[in-house]
Parts: sequence; structure tokens; C-alpha cells
Amino acid sequence: MRAAIDPLDRRIVGLAVPALGALVVEPLYNLTDTAIVGHLGRISLGGLALATAVLNVAVYAFGFLAMATTPRVSFLRGRGDDEGAAGAAVTAYWLAAALGVVLAAVVVGAARPLAELAGGHGAELSRAVTYLRVASIGMPFVLVMLAGNGHLRGLADTRTPFRITVASNVLNVAVEVGLVYGLGWGVAGSALGTVLAQAFAAGLFLRAGYVHSPRPVRWRPDPAEARRLVRNGSVLVVRTVALLLALDGSTVVAARLGVVRLGGHQIALQVWFLVALSLDALAVPAQILIGEAFGASDPDAAARIARRVLLVGVVVAGGLGLLTVALAPVLPALFTADPAIRHQALIGIAFAGVTLPLAAAAFELDGILIGAGDFAYLRFAMITALAGFAPLAALTWVDHGLGLPGVWGAMGCWLATRAAVLARRWRSDRWRSGPVLPAGRVP
Repeated sequence: MRAAIDPLDRRIVGLAVPALGALVVEPLYNLTDTAIVGHLGRISLGGLALATAVLNVAVYAFGFLAMATTPRVSFLRGRGDDEGAAGAAVTAYWLAAALGVVLAAVVVGAARPLAELAGGHGAELSRAVTYLRVASIGMPFVLVMLAGNGHLRGLADTRTPFRITVASNVLNVAVEVGLVYGLGWGVAGSALGTVLAQAFAAGLFLRAGYVHSPRPVRWRPDPAEARRLVRNGSVLVVRTVALLLALDGSTVVAARLGVVRLGGHQIALQVWFLVALSLDALAVPAQILIGEAFGASDPDAAARIARRVLLVGVVVAGGLGLLTVALAPVLPALFTADPAIRHQALIGIAFAGVTLPLAAAAFELDGILIGAGDFAYLRFAMITALAGFAPLAALTWVDHGLGLPGVWGAMGCWLATRAAVLARRWRSDRWRSGPVLPAGRVP
């Protein structure tokens, strides 16, 4: 029986299962915040929703620190250049820390206008500003965590990020409950608890990176690697901003529908993040294994890995989608006692479950092209996908009667467009040229 299992399937599963913990780190932090703050009332939950929308843009715009580091490290490993892989990782850590300090200063200074831009007003705005200013302290830690995820994934180590994620989230829950309910610090306590957990996780990632590095460790950043990371990052930032325009655009539209629908959407969106990014765990093996295959100059192996990951992802998504829809009547009670918000959350979660197969196709194709270093096309695909989101989102903005079905219908159109554009690239086989092989070129 064991011999009948494809070795590739075993390796994909072996990388994907622990990768799940690392990938859902931010959604788990946000889900914890939502569950704890949700019991403080509508105003606090609405403020958290607005702050989360801003932080998603602020943090995920720098997702390239993981996204570009993983294939670079795996590519260099595939070529047998362990020292070069370590140098790329050290450079990513330095850049993450520097960008995190700058980002923290920006969020602190612009917290109020950013929350207003997200649709905040009145008491909700005040709660959002408070959360943002406290949460900004954690920005350097979050970006170091992203670089650490990229480094360890590139080394085909997805178990260590999983263990770090579990430990930091346990700490997050314990500290937040004490600060919010024990000391009565409200949304500020929720944000501070998350910051402390992020600092703890960042320290563990740095320690793990040191353990994995060849001796002696070179602590200075490599200028060539820094230029490469910045060039790839400049492409991926545009891609990520386009992604977040859709995700946070849904929150902005929901905010126009009133505090009850906004609260319901916040709960549904955090559930969707957790489940949908669970599917993205299957894209991590694609990034690692395809990067290794191109480093070893084996595009046929890369194509075989891509086909398998895509098939498994869509099948798993079908099962998770059915489970999410079935649990939609139950899940809202975990986050709020307000019956009106529960009803709206039920609607959102049911729609979220229906979109999961589309999300799987988009996520797995993303992972394939990330492993191939096809960053420019990823940017094009994400910008194009906004054309799928905008029409129904705009109509819901004008016609509030469409409610959350309008918001989540726009999300479904966005995912369908994104998956279709990425599938076109995959079927063309142009991605199979892979990263450019000479070391001085951008992969």
C-alpha cells in the first residue's frame, strides 16, 4: 500500500501540512482579535474591522519579503549554493527590519486619515485609530516574520514556521484575554497582545535562521541580493496592492452598508482568510519544489509538480467549501452575541465557502508562477482581476439592498477572473523557461 503512494505526493503533503500553520499566522491573529473584541460590542468590532483593513494593506504590501525569498533560496539550493542562499536570507532580514521601522512611523502618523479612508467615522473611527497606533509597534516584527518564513520555506523547512506560529498564537490568546478582560484595556489591549506575540515570533524566526545557516554566518547584507530583492519586490508590491484593493475594497463597501453588515462581513472575511489561506499551504510546495527544479535545470520536473499541486488544491477546496457552508449557521456565535450581526455573518460565510474552489485555483497557480520567478505576469494578473471585482462592488456601493451577497458576489467575480488569467499563462507553457540562470540576473 505504501509503495503505491507517489513520492511526489508524499513530499507535497509533507511540506504543505506544516506550512499551513505558517501561512495562517496573520489570519489567526486577526481571528483571535475578532473573537475577543467581538464581545465588546458593535462599535469595537467595527473599529477593529477598519483597522484590520488598513493593516492588511500596510503589512501584505511587503509580502514580497517571503514571496521573493522562498524561490530565491530554493533556486540557489537547487544549484548547490548553500552559502549564496544564506546570504540572500540575511539580506531579506535586514531589509525587513528597516522597512518595518519606516512602516511603523507611517502608520502612527497617518492612523486617523487611513481609518477615515477605510470608511471610519464617529466612535468606530476612534477605536480604529487606537488599534492602529498600538499595532504599529509590531510592524518590524511582522516583516521579519515574513522574511523568516521565506527563508525557512526556501530551505524546505515548513515545520519550524508551524511550531513558531502555534507558540506565538497561544501566547497571543493568553495575553489578549488578560489585557482586554482582565485589565479592561479594550481594543488597545487586543492590539498590544498581538504586538507582544509578534515580537516573540520574530525572535524565534531569527534564531531558527541562524541555526540553519552555514558557518561562519555572514551578518552583513549582500548588495547584489538587496538589489535583486528590491527589483522583484517593486513588481510584487504592485501585485499585492492590487490584491488588497479587492480584499479591503470589500470592507470599504461593507462599511457603507451600516455597522451590522460591517460586523458580519468582518467575521466572514476572517473565516475566509483562515480557510482560503489553508488552501495556499498547497502552493508552498509548488514554490519550493519548482524553484529547486529550475535550479537543477529540470523544467519537466517543474511541470509535473505544477500539475499535481493544482489538481490536489482544487479537490481539497471542494471539500472545504462544503464544510464551510455547512458550518455557516454555527460559526458566527463564536464571535458575537449580537443576533443581527450573526445573521449577516452567516450570509457572508456561506458565500465565502462557495468561492473556495476559485480561490484554490488562483492560489495554486500563484504558487507555480512564484516558484518559476514569473513575477511580472503575477502583477499583470492581479491588476486585471480588479476588472472582475469592480462592477458588482460599485453596484453594491450604490444599491445597499444588495447587501453582503453583493459584496461576496464581487469577491467571487474577482477570484474567477484572477484564476482565468493565471490559467492562461500556465497553459501557454511560457512560465517553463523559469528563472534566468546566470547568478547576476534577476530570477
